[in-house]
Amino acid sequence: MRLRSWKARSKRALVAAALTTTVVSGTAGWALGNEQQPLTGPPPGTASWRADHTLGLSLPDPATASPAQVATFFDSLSDTQRQKLVDRHPSVVGNLDGAPTALRYEANSRSLKAERAREQARSTDPDLTLQDHERARSLVTRYDELLTPGRQILAFDPRGRGQVAEVYGDLTAARHVSVVVPGSDIDLSSFDRAHDKYGTPAGMGHALRTAADDRTAVVAWVGYTTPVGLGPDAASGRLAKAGAPRLARFVQGLTASGTPRPAVFCHSYGSVVCGLAAPDLPAADLVVLGSPGMRADSVTDLHTDARVWAAKNDSDWIGKVPNVELFGLGHGEDPTDADFGARRVPANKATGHTGYFAPGTDSLRAFARIADGDPSTVDARPIGDRT
Repeated sequence: MRLRSWKARSKRALVAAALTTTVVSGTAGWALGNEQQPLTGPPPGTASWRADHTLGLSLPDPATASPAQVATFFDSLSDTQRQKLVDRHPSVVGNLDGAPTALRYEANSRSLKAERAREQARSTDPDLTLQDHERARSLVTRYDELLTPGRQILAFDPRGRGQVAEVYGDLTAARHVSVVVPGSDIDLSSFDRAHDKYGTPAGMGHALRTAADDRTAVVAWVGYTTPVGLGPDAASGRLAKAGAPRLARFVQGLTASGTPRPAVFCHSYGSVVCGLAAPDLPAADLVVLGSPGMRADSVTDLHTDARVWAAKNDSDWIGKVPNVELFGLGHGEDPTDADFGARRVPANKATGHTGYFAPGTDSLRAFARIADGDPSTVDARPIGDRT
């Protein structure tokens, strides 16, 4: 059995090598034009935060303090002290993993309003181009949407293509929590686009929250720089390696703030991020769907005590991607392969690469049971067992 498996992997590697060479050589010019620079480091405004001694205290460094240390620091403050930090440093507090949830909501509302005002001024600035004006007006609309009453923005960073995290449900009182991690072509502008609704983090988050128990809260997280298109960024682990520590820290911040260990749902390239983050991710369940691979040969290689689940429907084009890692391209074994060792999530009623969270699908029903902390009711037969 092992010999056959090794031969199969070797054959796939040779096929992938030829395919990779063809794709990269044929699209190099286009792909280089879409190469993304990952957003890393602490939140905007960190320099001002570090220099602030108005409370007579040493503020935790956003770059080095753990989420648990951040949570302990905020627990030691009075309500007045907390409010002063929100007033003076909204962009830091709003993105500081481990800070209280309600404070982050308020801080991000302030940051969004400040960015909206800045873009409104830019939209009529005579020193800027018409293209700059158009971009500014688009951002004003985007910020207006995110500031709609009732929306709960847990993270917001306008730098680069923009990053955001939104909560559905009552995060502070939730008995169970889930986090949705998206794949390629997702940023601030496409977070909740109307087109391909269930391929967006907002659409996936809303669908899961609706299907799950009322005591379950869901967080849609876009906290890393995603690939654009199908160039080398999508085929390599470069952006995933930059995003993995950000995901791990974000989830650590949730648990440090008092939430239960979440189920983390990772779509497409997001599963590469989750695979690399797995050893540091305090997750109860790790669920990958439409995955090109997790940069691991098996569940054991993920070095996690979370239950690992995998879903892929037969109509998903990701099934045509060779599951190897060669010369830094490709993401390794298919998590739905029986030898990988993940638990099976039924996805016979899902359609295409972005249909796993569509209402009425068996995959969404199974996701909701996992999110509700009731995985024993999911049909978890080994992948490939159709009996």
